[in-house]
Amino acid sequence: MIASDARRNTIVVALGAAAVAGVALLYRFDPNAAGSPFPGCLFRAFTGLYCPGCGMTRMLHALVHGDIASAASMNVLALIGLPVLATYALEQLMRRRLLDGVIRRIAFNGRAWIVAALVFGVLRNLPYAPFKALAPG
Repeated sequence: MIASDARRNTIVVALGAAAVAGVALLYRFDPNAAGSPFPGCLFRAFTGLYCPGCGMTRMLHALVHGDIASAASMNVLALIGLPVLATYALEQLMRRRLLDGVIRRIAFNGRAWIVAALVFGVLRNLPYAPFKALAPG
């Protein structure tokens, strides 16, 4: 069990360091600026359509700077998913459940998130109101 705990701690430290580095990069560099070190979306480059992840880097940049409204305008699904991801990560780290019952079944339902991402990806490409508001920007 000790080797398993040591490996788990190494993974947690590595992921924590990556998260800190990511936040620092997002704070320092604006993905909207010319010459940004962040790559654009390949799906958008090839198809001209927005994928469910389009705008996520700009959303995280706005969030790091405390601009929640701008973050929501870039990718509202990812913004909603962040607390779910954080709760799941905390549960794994603490090795105990933080959510129970219906909320847990909804929040941690992988199929529901896949369906939501697919529906979101389709809706954000429709050229009609109110769906145009789902496009990043």
